[in-house]
Amino acid sequence: MTPEALAHLAKRCPLMRRLIKQHGPCTLAPEPGHSPFESLVRAVAHQQLNGTAAETILGRFRALFPGKRFPTPDCLAAVDDEALRAAGFSRAKIASIRDLATKALDGTIPTSRAIRRMSDEEIVERLVQVRGVGRWTVEMLLIFKLGRPDVFPADDFGVRNGFRLATGEEELPKPKALLAHAERWRPHATTAAWYLWRAADAAKEAKPIKGVNS
Repeated sequence: MTPEALAHLAKRCPLMRRLIKQHGPCTLAPEPGHSPFESLVRAVAHQQLNGTAAETILGRFRALFPGKRFPTPDCLAAVDDEALRAAGFSRAKIASIRDLATKALDGTIPTSRAIRRMSDEEIVERLVQVRGVGRWTVEMLLIFKLGRPDVFPADDFGVRNGFRLATGEEELPKPKALLAHAERWRPHATTAAWYLWRAADAAKEAKPIKGVNS
């Protein structure tokens, strides 16, 4: 993210100014190498799982398609649901992946080239048509694949918890209220979200482990 983003956030918001000082420059770097289809399959795999478990499942999934770095949408027809179940996907996630493949083939999911020409809201409206893909999943794609600078995932637990911890509040902020607060961070809301994630991560790292020095 750009120095202009940090300057804007530090000028507009004392909270962001403090988080920038605590955590240093934003190191968020998108991964543009994945197609929208691959990014969404990966996002579905990660839903409600920790990163290690999700990556294990994705490794088994890729192994079903020898010779390919990652299967293309038309490859999904070559494997049955039981093979996907054996890889570790739930039946709900299998239904989502099947729908992802169908909608990638019919053009609902845009190509890497086409998606770059679309606005954030156009991408959200298009992709939430896919079974099992909600706004949060699309926002993760906007942030981590496309590097869009003004995305604020107000429903994300880490963002909400980071804000709670950074402000000293006892309760998680409501997404609607947090989204209204985020207006002061635009057009660099993505960077603001990254700092709230860091605030949440720092609190986890600082939490003492039971049985140690007790």
